[in-house]
Amino acid sequence: MTSIEPATTAPAMKRAGAGTERRTARRSSTLITGCVLAGSIALLALVALFWLPYATDDTSGGRLTGPDGDHLLGTDKLGRDLLTQVMNGATIAFRAGLGSVLIAGTLGLVLGVLAAFAQGWLDDTLSGFLDILIAFPTLLLAMLVVAARSGTLGSAVLAIGLAQSAVVARLVRILVKRVLAQDYITAARTSGTSWGRIVAGHVLPNIWPTLAVNLALQFGLAVLAEAGLSYLGLGAPPPNASWGRLLLEAQATFTTAPIGALAPGILLVVLVIGVNLVADGLRDTLDPTTRERPA
Repeated sequence: MTSIEPATTAPAMKRAGAGTERRTARRSSTLITGCVLAGSIALLALVALFWLPYATDDTSGGRLTGPDGDHLLGTDKLGRDLLTQVMNGATIAFRAGLGSVLIAGTLGLVLGVLAAFAQGWLDDTLSGFLDILIAFPTLLLAMLVVAARSGTLGSAVLAIGLAQSAVVARLVRILVKRVLAQDYITAARTSGTSWGRIVAGHVLPNIWPTLAVNLALQFGLAVLAEAGLSYLGLGAPPPNASWGRLLLEAQATFTTAPIGALAPGILLVVLVIGVNLVADGLRDTLDPTTRERPA
């Protein structure tokens, strides 16, 4: 018996180790792939801040010309350089995504923490209010806010951020209540630690991995929402070239000049997929509750 056990245990240990290595490699590859996809669009947006091939309102290129040495992606129906429009659209996408996430994260964190500490009817009221906002379609709420103010990028960012803040607040409320139920929180309160120090020293460090993943997902949703608003004419006004507006302008000429719709559409898909892969990679890396245990 003693001579058989090591022989049967060693292969099992090797298989478990190999399985752990495969899972680690898969997590790393997901995060790396997402960083490459999203990072390439981020680099394009960064370059567009300092350099563009042409001015965004330059219409001297001729209507619907194909790709050539002067216009690498050709021109649109107004004679504008399509590469310039796509690069400018990348900048707008990141401004919309980052701005919306900043608003949603800040407001959602404050409301979520307050709701987690609320008791009785106040807790029920805040929870019901958040549920109503979440049930209300994000794009429709954003359209109402934009229509009430004006069709600008700032209005779109504010609208999307407000709509997403309810989702963030509800997640924060759940996470904070889970942390507050732990024994070490009771011990900290018994020792006289203030609620402010408990939130800063215990609550926030424990919820930030899950919150970071959610905010990464909200970034992708915000980019899609901004493109949808621009497609409906409620986003950044001309000469700003949001990807959604480029898709709207190119749909009438898709059969004769498909690159006008394919270029912004592909970049939009690449950015959203990249951000989602980054979120998945962050979840597997930062959140220990989602990690698979070795066999």
